[in-house]
Amino acid sequence: MIWVAEGWRRPARRTGLGLTILAACGLLVACSEAPKIGKAVDQEQRPVAQQSPPFPTVQPPEANAPAAPEAAPPPEDAQRDAYKKDEASPDSGSMFEQETNGGSGRKIPSVIGEGRIGAGAPSPSAEEPKESESAAAPPTEVEPKAVGAAPPPLPEPSEPSGGAAPPEPPAASAEAPAPKPRASYAQPAPSAAMPPPPPAPAPVLQPPVAPTAAARAAIESDPSKKFKVVPVFYGTDRAIEPDPARLQFGSERGHKLQLGRALISVPLSHKVPHIERPTVYEIPYFKYKIYEEKEDPNKHFTLQEIKSLTEEQMLALVKEQLAKSSTFKDHAFVFVHGFNTSFDCALYRTAQITYDLGFDGVPFVYSWPSGGKVASYTYDRGSVEQAEPRLAEFLTMVIQKSGAKSISLIAHSMGNELLLRVLERLKPKIPSGVVISQVILAAPDVDRDKFNIIAREISSFAKGVTLYAASNDRALGYSARFWGGVPRAGDIPKDGPLIIPGVDTIDVTAVSTDALGLNHSGYAENPALLDDVKALVSLGIRPPDKRLKSILAVESAAGTFWRFQATN
Repeated sequence: MIWVAEGWRRPARRTGLGLTILAACGLLVACSEAPKIGKAVDQEQRPVAQQSPPFPTVQPPEANAPAAPEAAPPPEDAQRDAYKKDEASPDSGSMFEQETNGGSGRKIPSVIGEGRIGAGAPSPSAEEPKESESAAAPPTEVEPKAVGAAPPPLPEPSEPSGGAAPPEPPAASAEAPAPKPRASYAQPAPSAAMPPPPPAPAPVLQPPVAPTAAARAAIESDPSKKFKVVPVFYGTDRAIEPDPARLQFGSERGHKLQLGRALISVPLSHKVPHIERPTVYEIPYFKYKIYEEKEDPNKHFTLQEIKSLTEEQMLALVKEQLAKSSTFKDHAFVFVHGFNTSFDCALYRTAQITYDLGFDGVPFVYSWPSGGKVASYTYDRGSVEQAEPRLAEFLTMVIQKSGAKSISLIAHSMGNELLLRVLERLKPKIPSGVVISQVILAAPDVDRDKFNIIAREISSFAKGVTLYAASNDRALGYSARFWGGVPRAGDIPKDGPLIIPGVDTIDVTAVSTDALGLNHSGYAENPALLDDVKALVSLGIRPPDKRLKSILAVESAAGTFWRFQATN
């Protein structure tokens, strides 16, 4: 029996030893898995912690809480290795969490072992937090305390940041003094976190638009603007050139009438009768620019706006401007430019005449396709001939539909050839109530015999016809040589100027005709010619020596003509 009892005890001892070994291994496994379990709990609780106030909340241990059952702690080396492994993991929650405090970005320590203790893991020893502190060394406001130590005093509640719910204040004891009154704030529901307000939308920039009539009126009345805007209504049979910046008309023939309006700035520093433009240095004949000054509306004539219009749109704007006229009530003039003139130069010249005359009626310009070069004389002559039907269409619209009751016609140089041809057609088409006030023919580059015939015919339906001629006009001298040495109608040969009954011929050699054209005189520009044009258009006084004291009558074998006296 003893042997049998001893035989049963030996297996029982072995079994107890095995169970003890298994229990010890289970404890070791539990200790090694505790940090991982704490990390998982910490990660689950981290979104809640991000919505908490900017300072950490330390929950004090409950009083008289039952002590956790003691278990054999694992060796300190194994526990330390487990914590180091946990800290080295990139996904693990370290002893000090990276939290933001109102956007400052500074580090704030979390409660030591917050997730691990909640998982029931054994509390670390006092030396382990110190090692972690020395490794991380973040700036702290709340000193980390080991579990079981006295809880730190909670800070006073402050305004919630980022829309988070404010922390619950601790219950005040009977001996505690009454809290100081604080500013009241709206306290959101503790269960729902308020999201931060959305950022203000960025302002939307509107694309630039063309200036309105009110804006243009403001420009004219703005004292800081040292220029005035002059509207010019145009008709042209030039072809459009491609230009992404603006509507551009070139020197090619378009074979159709196009209408529109341009707004030209005239500087207040303008000197009559100049056209102030930026300085340009270029190679002659080749038009190659070496230097060009930048445009400034306070110093130069500039194109502020140009737009194409239908006939209805143009007539509406014309009638609106006629209604505002006072000095030149219900008056319009049509300017036809001459040889060697670009489209833009025709606009500037019309604006200059309008401004210098103080004309508050409606200025029109017809721009036929001139080559804009001295060498394009033959091309310009052909352009004048082919533009005749388009100018007739344009003048018919102005005379019959514009609403103007008094219309003056001004032509310069080769433009006279075109105007005279059209006036032959329009003679029987002038409606009742409309008067062709003045026809001013400045330096006409027209055959003398042809001019003599047409001028006699138009003098019968216009209140006055005036011929400005000069003996020093270089362009007319070139034209005379081109036509075999025969003087042109605007030239004054040795035997005197062309004299036609019903036409006032004025010798303007002393004052130049550059006020109405470009590069037609060797003399400096002189405002005396414009003074005579203004008196003629506004008052219609005849003969010329009654308008200005500087004009004298001259008797010759062919008849009477008038002459400007030289001025100093």
